[in-house]
Amino acid sequence: MSRALVLETFGALPRLVERPIPEPRPGHTLVRLSAAAVTHLDLNVVDGRFGILPDLPAVPGTAGAGTVLASDTHPEGSLVQLRGKALGLRRDGCWAEHALVPDAAVEAVPAGTDPALACSYFSPVGTAWAAVHPVAAVLPGERVLVTGAAGAVGALTVQLAARAGAEVVGVVGRPAKLAHVPPPAKAVSAAELSPEAVGGPIDVLIDTVGGPVLRDALRLVRPRGRAALVGYTAGREFTVDLADFLLADVSLRTVNLMSRAAEVAGDVRRLLAELTAGELTLPIERYALDDLAEAVERLRTGEAVGRVTLDLG
Repeated sequence: MSRALVLETFGALPRLVERPIPEPRPGHTLVRLSAAAVTHLDLNVVDGRFGILPDLPAVPGTAGAGTVLASDTHPEGSLVQLRGKALGLRRDGCWAEHALVPDAAVEAVPAGTDPALACSYFSPVGTAWAAVHPVAAVLPGERVLVTGAAGAVGALTVQLAARAGAEVVGVVGRPAKLAHVPPPAKAVSAAELSPEAVGGPIDVLIDTVGGPVLRDALRLVRPRGRAALVGYTAGREFTVDLADFLLADVSLRTVNLMSRAAEVAGDVRRLLAELTAGELTLPIERYALDDLAEAVERLRTGEAVGRVTLDLG
């Protein structure tokens, strides 16, 4: 038997159940999961508030990592990450001790990689890389403002923007998170956003939280500047005065990793080695299957630092 978190009703947390281990079949890989990511996307699915939703009952979890038990394609015993092919969206996902997934949803990761990192890195690294490079095209010497700068995507965006030669300001919603903004960024509280607090006009805004924080941060971008929109954890909507916005002439650009995953995959895989070596940092909070409610609460309230994962080992 195998334990799994099964979503039975949108808007309620999944229930921990025991069920038979899936039977291997052609075109699919059976994986014994060691870790699974808990993301805002997963919570949107659990809440029934995403554009793609599974038929219930279903196992959530759009990303995981573990060991191959049976496959016609992937070597048995190898460490792999699971993502894509609608895992946790249109088919059962990774919040379970075992998963049977399409071969194309399986990708090898270097032996010895921390499974929690293996299941957590692709989405935040890919999103941060896309935001800094192909979307916002950050240039050396530019001033970049990153909101949600202590979160997984935000912290990596700070680091990648600094590597690109930018002067970075990192914004957080909670004073307790100021210390978690990666160097060399200047850390600023969202409650104190002003031209004086950030040190003058901003060339590029990379917003990972949305809502009123996005509204306030947009006012700091110089005329003809750029804003890359990544997330909406602080609110799915924001309002602007169109007359002021047209006068500011700020270019709004969106970052959708689902459409850009293949484009950034090579760079993301390269950066995994730097995460493993500690040259880039991605904090990870780890919870047992039984502690899903605590993990979800930490993520929903914004108290979590970095990524949140389930330990399935």
